[in-house]
Amino acid sequence: MSVIILLISASLLIATGFLLAFIWSVKTNQYEDDYTPAVRILFENDVKQSTEPDTNEKTK
Repeated sequence: MSVIILLISASLLIATGFLLAFIWSVKTNQYEDDYTPAVRILFENDVKQSTEPDTNEKTK
C-alpha cells in the first residue's frame, strides 16, 4: 500500500512540473506564432558564398 502512495505522489509531482512548464511557456509567448514554422519550409534560403579562400583545400 505504501508503494502506491509513493507512486501517486511522484506522478503528481511530475504532472505539476509539466503544468508549471506549460504555464511558463504560455506566459513567455512561446506559442505566439504557429503559422510561420509550417510554411517556412516552402521558402528558399539564399546561401551566402564566403569570399574568404578555403583553408582546407589542398594546394596544387
